[in-house]
Amino acid sequence: MVILAVDYGDARTGLAVCDAMEMLASPVTVLHETDANALAARISEVAKERGAQKIVVGLPKNMDGTEGFRAQSCRAFAEQLHELCALPVDFQDERLTTVAAHRALNVTNTRGKKRKAVIDAVSAVMILEDYLRTAKS
Repeated sequence: MVILAVDYGDARTGLAVCDAMEMLASPVTVLHETDANALAARISEVAKERGAQKIVVGLPKNMDGTEGFRAQSCRAFAEQLHELCALPVDFQDERLTTVAAHRALNVTNTRGKKRKAVIDAVSAVMILEDYLRTAKS
């Protein structure tokens, strides 16, 4: 099944997708959009273009596992996505994915503006990889 992962942000939202065999997660793009309605429409378009059958949204939980304002915002956005594109939407705990994405970009020596341009898509890849790993367990 093709799954589209979303690392939802206020200004930048990273997208990643896996192949139909759910073996490989790849970055798609970073959307620069602050309007939630416009962002949901753009993500819906990408999901359709990529043939996604499910959407996974990163859920930013607190370190103690509780959900704060940001998690509630992600849940509301996910509901909006579900209504717009009629695909099932699931969640994946995204604690520390941005930290892991920064570490991965350190290994490749990606710095400055180039890092800022890709960090959210790399985070989306990590969210999707975690989701796929959890689903196979």
